[in-house]
Amino acid sequence: MNPLVIAHHLIWTAYGWWLPNDPRGSGSFLIRSDILAHLGELHHGRKPVQPPGKVIRQFQNYAEDLLKHPRLAFDNVAIEQIAFAFGQKIAEHRYTCYACVIMPDHVHIVIRKHKHSAEEMVEHLQAAARKQLIAAECFASTHPVWTAGAGWDGFLDHPDEIRRTIRYVEKNPDPIGLPRQSWAFVKSYDGWPLHPGHSAQSPYVKALTAAGRYP
Repeated sequence: MNPLVIAHHLIWTAYGWWLPNDPRGSGSFLIRSDILAHLGELHHGRKPVQPPGKVIRQFQNYAEDLLKHPRLAFDNVAIEQIAFAFGQKIAEHRYTCYACVIMPDHVHIVIRKHKHSAEEMVEHLQAAARKQLIAAECFASTHPVWTAGAGWDGFLDHPDEIRRTIRYVEKNPDPIGLPRQSWAFVKSYDGWPLHPGHSAQSPYVKALTAAGRYP
Protein backbone atom coordinates (compact mmCIF):
# COMPACT_ATOMS: atom_id res chain seq x y z
CA MET A 1 0.00 0.00 0.00
CA ASN A 2 1.56 3.28 -1.08
CA PRO A 3 1.24 6.49 0.95
CA LEU A 4 -1.33 8.96 -0.36
CA VAL A 5 -0.29 12.15 -2.16
CA ILE A 6 -0.72 15.06 0.24
CA ALA A 7 0.77 17.95 -1.75
CA HIS A 8 2.14 18.94 -5.14
CA HIS A 9 5.32 20.66 -6.24
CA LEU A 10 4.11 22.47 -9.36
CA ILE A 11 6.55 23.98 -11.85
CA TRP A 12 5.81 25.77 -15.09
CA THR A 13 7.67 28.17 -17.34
CA ALA A 14 7.17 31.50 -19.04
CA TYR A 15 6.59 31.42 -22.78
CA GLY A 16 9.51 30.16 -24.83
CA TRP A 17 11.64 28.71 -22.01
CA TRP A 18 10.72 25.02 -22.16
CA LEU A 19 9.81 23.64 -25.58
CA PRO A 20 8.43 20.13 -26.29
CA ASN A 21 11.78 18.87 -27.58
CA ASP A 22 13.87 20.58 -24.93
CA PRO A 23 17.07 18.54 -24.34
CA ARG A 24 16.08 18.22 -20.67
CA GLY A 25 12.84 16.43 -21.62
CA SER A 26 9.40 18.00 -21.33
CA GLY A 27 5.81 17.49 -20.25
CA SER A 28 4.54 17.45 -23.83
CA PHE A 29 3.28 14.49 -25.81
CA LEU A 30 3.68 16.09 -29.24
CA ILE A 31 5.37 18.91 -31.13
CA ARG A 32 2.68 21.15 -32.62
CA SER A 33 5.00 23.29 -34.74
CA ASP A 34 6.76 21.83 -37.79
CA ILE A 35 9.26 24.68 -37.57
CA LEU A 36 10.39 23.54 -34.12
CA ALA A 37 10.31 19.82 -34.88
CA HIS A 38 13.77 19.72 -36.45
CA LEU A 39 15.37 20.99 -33.23
CA GLY A 40 15.30 17.48 -31.82
CA GLU A 41 13.17 14.51 -30.85
CA LEU A 42 10.50 14.79 -28.19
CA HIS A 43 11.20 13.11 -24.86
CA HIS A 44 8.17 13.04 -22.55
CA GLY A 45 9.23 13.41 -18.94
CA ARG A 46 12.38 14.77 -17.42
CA LYS A 47 15.45 12.91 -18.70
CA PRO A 48 17.26 10.98 -15.95
CA VAL A 49 20.62 12.34 -17.15
CA GLN A 50 20.43 16.09 -17.63
CA PRO A 51 22.49 17.87 -20.32
CA PRO A 52 25.05 20.51 -19.31
CA GLY A 53 23.99 24.14 -19.13
CA LYS A 54 25.87 24.98 -22.32
CA VAL A 55 23.73 22.56 -24.34
CA ILE A 56 20.51 23.98 -22.87
CA ARG A 57 21.55 27.58 -23.62
CA GLN A 58 22.51 26.69 -27.19
CA PHE A 59 19.13 25.05 -27.73
CA GLN A 60 17.25 28.02 -26.27
CA ASN A 61 19.22 30.58 -28.27
CA TYR A 62 18.63 28.74 -31.52
CA ALA A 63 14.94 28.12 -30.77
CA GLU A 64 14.29 31.76 -29.87
CA ASP A 65 14.56 32.84 -33.51
CA LEU A 66 11.93 30.24 -34.49
CA LEU A 67 9.27 31.20 -31.93
CA LYS A 68 6.13 33.04 -33.06
CA HIS A 69 6.58 35.57 -30.24
CA PRO A 70 9.60 36.87 -28.31
CA ARG A 71 10.59 34.71 -25.36
CA LEU A 72 9.09 36.17 -22.19
CA ALA A 73 10.94 37.20 -19.03
CA PHE A 74 9.29 38.69 -15.94
CA ASP A 75 10.65 41.88 -14.38
CA ASN A 76 9.88 42.94 -10.80
CA VAL A 77 6.63 44.65 -11.80
CA ALA A 78 5.39 41.55 -13.61
CA ILE A 79 6.37 39.32 -10.71
CA GLU A 80 4.34 41.48 -8.32
CA GLN A 81 1.33 41.30 -10.65
CA ILE A 82 1.61 37.53 -10.92
CA ALA A 83 1.81 37.22 -7.12
CA PHE A 84 -1.27 39.43 -6.74
CA ALA A 85 -3.24 37.22 -9.13
CA PHE A 86 -2.04 34.05 -7.38
CA GLY A 87 -3.12 35.43 -4.02
CA GLN A 88 -6.62 36.21 -5.26
CA LYS A 89 -7.08 32.81 -6.90
CA ILE A 90 -5.68 30.92 -3.90
CA ALA A 91 -8.12 32.75 -1.62
CA GLU A 92 -11.03 32.22 -4.03
CA HIS A 93 -10.57 28.45 -4.21
CA ARG A 94 -9.21 28.06 -0.68
CA TYR A 95 -5.99 26.46 -1.80
CA THR A 96 -3.29 26.01 0.84
CA CYS A 97 0.06 27.18 -0.49
CA TYR A 98 3.19 26.30 1.48
CA ALA A 99 5.81 27.90 -0.79
CA CYS A 100 5.96 29.98 -3.94
CA VAL A 101 8.71 31.61 -5.94
CA ILE A 102 8.16 33.51 -9.18
CA MET A 103 11.39 33.59 -11.14
CA PRO A 104 12.01 35.63 -14.30
CA ASP A 105 11.38 32.55 -16.45
CA HIS A 106 9.46 30.03 -14.31
CA VAL A 107 7.29 29.42 -11.25
CA HIS A 108 7.55 26.98 -8.33
CA ILE A 109 4.61 26.35 -6.01
CA VAL A 110 4.18 23.84 -3.19
CA ILE A 111 0.45 23.42 -2.68
CA ARG A 112 -1.67 21.07 -0.58
CA LYS A 113 -3.89 18.53 -2.31
CA HIS A 114 -7.36 19.84 -3.12
CA LYS A 115 -10.59 18.74 -4.74
CA HIS A 116 -9.13 20.33 -7.88
CA SER A 117 -6.49 18.28 -9.63
CA ALA A 118 -2.96 19.62 -9.98
CA GLU A 119 -3.69 20.40 -13.64
CA GLU A 120 -6.80 22.37 -12.68
CA MET A 121 -4.91 24.37 -10.07
CA VAL A 122 -2.19 25.24 -12.58
CA GLU A 123 -4.81 26.24 -15.15
CA HIS A 124 -6.57 28.54 -12.68
CA LEU A 125 -3.36 30.17 -11.50
CA GLN A 126 -1.98 30.63 -15.00
CA ALA A 127 -5.21 32.14 -16.33
CA ALA A 128 -5.51 34.56 -13.41
CA ALA A 129 -1.91 35.69 -13.79
CA ARG A 130 -2.23 36.17 -17.55
CA LYS A 131 -5.38 38.26 -17.08
CA GLN A 132 -3.68 40.40 -14.43
CA LEU A 133 -0.53 40.93 -16.51
CA ILE A 134 -2.56 42.08 -19.50
CA ALA A 135 -4.73 44.36 -17.36
CA ALA A 136 -1.57 45.92 -15.91
CA GLU A 137 -0.26 46.36 -19.48
CA CYS A 138 2.87 44.32 -18.76
CA PHE A 139 2.42 42.47 -22.05
CA ALA A 140 0.24 42.72 -25.14
CA SER A 141 -2.93 40.62 -25.06
CA THR A 142 -1.71 38.76 -28.16
CA HIS A 143 1.46 37.54 -26.45
CA PRO A 144 1.39 34.11 -24.75
CA VAL A 145 2.48 34.29 -21.12
CA TRP A 146 3.11 30.62 -20.29
CA THR A 147 4.57 27.65 -22.08
CA ALA A 148 1.66 25.47 -23.24
CA GLY A 149 0.69 22.66 -20.89
CA ALA A 150 0.52 22.15 -17.16
CA GLY A 151 4.27 21.95 -16.61
CA TRP A 152 5.68 19.53 -14.03
CA ASP A 153 3.93 17.97 -11.04
CA GLY A 154 6.08 16.55 -8.26
CA PHE A 155 3.92 14.33 -6.04
CA LEU A 156 4.69 14.70 -2.33
CA ASP A 157 3.51 11.95 -0.01
CA HIS A 158 5.24 12.69 3.31
CA PRO A 159 5.73 15.80 5.49
CA ASP A 160 9.50 15.37 5.24
CA GLU A 161 9.22 15.68 1.45
CA ILE A 162 7.12 18.81 1.79
CA ARG A 163 9.65 20.41 4.15
CA ARG A 164 12.54 19.50 1.84
CA THR A 165 10.72 20.90 -1.19
CA ILE A 166 9.78 24.10 0.63
CA ARG A 167 13.46 24.68 1.41
CA TYR A 168 14.39 24.02 -2.22
CA VAL A 169 11.76 26.47 -3.52
CA GLU A 170 12.69 29.18 -1.05
CA LYS A 171 16.35 28.95 -2.10
CA ASN A 172 15.58 29.04 -5.83
CA PRO A 173 16.53 32.72 -6.32
CA ASP A 174 19.93 32.31 -4.61
CA PRO A 175 22.03 31.01 -7.55
CA ILE A 176 21.23 34.03 -9.72
CA GLY A 177 21.60 36.60 -6.94
CA LEU A 178 17.93 37.49 -6.53
CA PRO A 179 16.38 38.12 -3.10
CA ARG A 180 14.23 35.43 -1.55
CA GLN A 181 10.50 36.01 -1.83
CA SER A 182 7.79 36.28 0.79
CA TRP A 183 4.13 36.33 -0.21
CA ALA A 184 1.08 36.87 2.00
CA PHE A 185 -0.74 33.91 0.46
CA VAL A 186 1.97 31.44 1.58
CA LYS A 187 1.10 29.58 4.79
CA SER A 188 3.68 28.14 7.16
CA TYR A 189 3.67 24.36 6.99
CA ASP A 190 2.36 22.74 10.17
CA GLY A 191 3.17 19.12 9.36
CA TRP A 192 -0.29 18.30 7.99
CA PRO A 193 -1.58 15.59 7.92
CA LEU A 194 0.78 14.53 10.72
CA HIS A 195 0.17 17.81 12.54
CA PRO A 196 -0.25 17.82 16.33
CA GLY A 197 -3.49 16.07 17.28
CA HIS A 198 -3.80 14.05 14.06
CA SER A 199 -5.65 10.73 14.20
CA ALA A 200 -3.54 7.58 14.13
CA GLN A 201 -6.52 5.89 12.45
CA SER A 202 -6.71 8.20 9.44
CA PRO A 203 -6.41 6.60 5.97
CA TYR A 204 -3.18 8.49 5.43
CA VAL A 205 -1.58 7.21 8.64
CA LYS A 206 -2.71 3.67 7.83
CA ALA A 207 -1.06 3.98 4.40
CA LEU A 208 2.14 5.27 5.96
CA THR A 209 2.09 2.48 8.54
CA ALA A 210 1.67 -0.14 5.83
CA ALA A 211 4.67 1.36 4.02
CA GLY A 212 6.75 1.34 7.20
CA ARG A 213 6.96 5.14 7.37
CA TYR A 214 4.96 5.84 10.53
CA PRO A 215 5.60 7.01 13.12
